[in-house]
Amino acid sequence: MVALALIGGAFWLGRRQSEPPPAPPPPPIARPASPAPPPPPPAPEKPAIAHPIETPRAPALPGLDSSDDFLKKALDDLIGHKSVLSFVITDGLARRFVATVNNLATDNAPSGHWPVNRTAGRFETQAGDGGAVISAGNAERYTPFVRLVDGVDTQRLVALYTRVYPLLQRAYEELGFPGQYFNDRVVEVIDNLLATPAVNGPLLVKQVTADGKPRPPTAGGLYIFDDPSLESRTAGQKILLRVGPDNARRLKAKLADIRRRIAKGPGPDTTSAR
Repeated sequence: MVALALIGGAFWLGRRQSEPPPAPPPPPIARPASPAPPPPPPAPEKPAIAHPIETPRAPALPGLDSSDDFLKKALDDLIGHKSVLSFVITDGLARRFVATVNNLATDNAPSGHWPVNRTAGRFETQAGDGGAVISAGNAERYTPFVRLVDGVDTQRLVALYTRVYPLLQRAYEELGFPGQYFNDRVVEVIDNLLATPAVNGPLLVKQVTADGKPRPPTAGGLYIFDDPSLESRTAGQKILLRVGPDNARRLKAKLADIRRRIAKGPGPDTTSAR
């Protein structure tokens, strides 16, 4: 086999020496290249954090499932043990807080998820021009809670919020928002609440059945706002409308103070909501 290779090589070399070089072979026919597969779509970018929270260095937090006692003690220190017993539902507190905050800027905030007890008493109406209106005395039902919120030291409240923020972030992702930032949602919800319109005069309401059909007035029935533009507001805005103008002003002032401490940049223009 080696000899055949050498003879073949000598024959090819002898031809090159005795004959003119042949014309170069034609270039190979270019064949269209197969189209390259399209590049995979880029991975969705993680949303930028608009309002980052700087969590202070502190002892490790408990796990989310075992955080109730820790949070209850922290609230005891902030607002007092008696107030916690009166107003706060500490069972599943972190999850309740996160779910309620998220729901306030939607059209439904189920009371079964609230981290606070229901307000004592019953929603009251009275006769007004054009139909039933929210009773002037109805706002008094909310005054004790509003007074408590208004009296909390905002700096200490925000310090506690930043301290336990990792727990709240975990609860928010667990709620169905992985990769999203809870404090951004908090600021968004506060902005929504601050945009609640201030309505002068009594608010007309009407009683409806569970599926929204009109019904004759009965004790303890379901009421909605007669004005569709108010009834279409978010759950949190409708709460601020129901608690009365003075209570709403005090709650808005507290919310605006909190926002200044947890958000970057100025808040929205709420002139039309005043």
